Amino acid sequence: MQLKDKVAIVTGGARGIGAAICRRYADEGARVVVADLLEHEATGLAAEIGRGALGLRLDVTDRSSIDGAVAATVQQAGGVDILVNNAGIFEMAPILEITEASFDKQFAVNTKGLLFMLQAVAARMVEQGRGGKIINFSSQAGRRGEGLVAVYCASKAAVISLTQSAGLDLIKHKINVNGIAPGVIDTPMWDQVDAQFAKYEGRPLGEKKRQVGLAVPYGRMGRPEDIVGAAVFLASADADYIVAQTLNVDGGNWMS
Repeated sequence: MQLKDKVAIVTGGARGIGAAICRRYADEGARVVVADLLEHEATGLAAEIGRGALGLRLDVTDRSSIDGAVAATVQQAGGVDILVNNAGIFEMAPILEITEASFDKQFAVNTKGLLFMLQAVAARMVEQGRGGKIINFSSQAGRRGEGLVAVYCASKAAVISLTQSAGLDLIKHKINVNGIAPGVIDTPMWDQVDAQFAKYEGRPLGEKKRQVGLAVPYGRMGRPEDIVGAAVFLASADADYIVAQTLNVDGGNWMS
C-alpha cells in the first residue's frame, strides 16, 4: 500500500481518469477526496469507495469554492498530502472561429483553476511541514499545436510550464510537483471530442475516435486504468527525487 494514511484530493474525480485514480488511491491506502463540480456523482463515488472517502463539490474557476474544498478536507481528514489536478474541459474550433468566451472558459478551468488549486493546497502543505505531492494533468496536446485545437493545446502547454515553475519553487518545502500528459484516453470526454471532430471534419460519429485509436503505437486508445500507475508512482515516496517533470502516458504517441 504505497499511499497508506495519506489524504489525497482529486479534482474532476467523479468520472473518467479522475474516478480511476480515486479508486486506485483508495486501494493503495489513501483517504480520497473526490472533488468535482458534479457533486452528486462525487458523493456517490465516495460512498462506493468507502474507507473514509469524501465527496465534495468543487468549481476550480471559483476561488471561494477552492478555499472551501481545501478547508473542508483539512477539517474532515486532518490535512492533505496529495493533490491531483485533473479537472479539465475541451473545446475546438478553427483559428478564425475561436471566440473570446471559449478561450476564457478553457483557460479558466485548465490553467487558472489548476494554478490556484495548486496554490491553495501547497499553502496547506507548507503549514503542515511534512511536504507533499502535487500532480498536474496536461495532455499530449500540450506538447504540440493542432490546427483545430489551438486553445486547448495552449492551455495544456501552460500546465507543463506551470508544473516546471511550481516544482522548482516548492521543492524547498519538500513538495514535489510533477505532471502527467495522457494521450488519447477513452473517457466520456473523448466522446465529446469525437463529436466536435465530426462537426469540423465532416466525419461520421465515432470515426475520429476509431482512427486515433488505430494510430497509437500501442495499438489502441488508452483507458483510464492505464493512467493510474503513473499517478500512484508520482504520489509515492518512490518519486521523491522527481521534480518538475511531466510524464507522457500515451502508448507511444509522443516522444519528448
